[in-house]
Amino acid sequence: MTVQELDSLIQLLTSRPVPENPPAAEMRERFEKLADYLPVPAGTTVESVDAGGVPSEWVTAQGVTGNRVILYLHGGGYVIGSLNTHRALASNMSAAAQARVLVIDYRLAPEHPFPAAVDDAVAAYGWLLDQGIAAANIAVSGDSAGGGLTIATLVALRDKGLAMPACAVPISPWVDMEGLGESMTALHDADPMVQKPGLDRMAGMYLGDADPRSPLAAPLYADLTGLPPLLIQVGTRETLLDDSRRLHRNALAAGVNSSLEEAGGMIHVWHLFGPMLSEAREAIGRAGAFMQANSAA
Repeated sequence: MTVQELDSLIQLLTSRPVPENPPAAEMRERFEKLADYLPVPAGTTVESVDAGGVPSEWVTAQGVTGNRVILYLHGGGYVIGSLNTHRALASNMSAAAQARVLVIDYRLAPEHPFPAAVDDAVAAYGWLLDQGIAAANIAVSGDSAGGGLTIATLVALRDKGLAMPACAVPISPWVDMEGLGESMTALHDADPMVQKPGLDRMAGMYLGDADPRSPLAAPLYADLTGLPPLLIQVGTRETLLDDSRRLHRNALAAGVNSSLEEAGGMIHVWHLFGPMLSEAREAIGRAGAFMQANSAA
């Protein structure tokens, strides 16, 4: 990483004024424009598929073969984000893990509040099993809300008695719907992307009338016993830093093989910015190596 790379990225991210309390449609449109700066690597194959009733895409980097699979859950506060915004990241993850990546277009709030996203992720995982893909060859990963959804999905799979995946990689996970971590205020001025008022608004859209401490909405409060190995990646510049630290502590206390990587100076889900940030490429590489090491394939 160079300071120039990171400064240029932050300038890009903060160059447009953010309207106060925009409607969900406007929030989605703004996020979709980010994809213009994130080209999909050459040679990537993309195949649309219905994964147990959930619109999805198989994203496979050039040259990837074999049985290893990643179920990827995109970020966006459960309100924004899409196949389009995360296609490039999925391709980079595919290359790093030497795996096909199933990115799912789970239903978004406020039109589809909790637990719609969890239901869709569980349905897609069940579909993978129905295709004859062994659970020991599946990793689950996701960023931000998708990172929280990764943990919620694992808990739901365990509670349903389904075979657990080989491992999971939550990236900058959002696991506390109330934003009670110390970093939420301590890093307010350092984080160019995520602030408590915006998170609180998205949490309200997602939760509807649900308890903000419902374990499948806020996995900080979930029993993590029996979950597969975790690699949690987070930047030290994130307001959500303490979400990762608390999740990691809870996982260890539950007997889970959990590793926490805190990337110095990195911003929320820096992995998205592989084309312009060397630390993003390095973090994806470590995630991919972890998934390969824990897969049976």
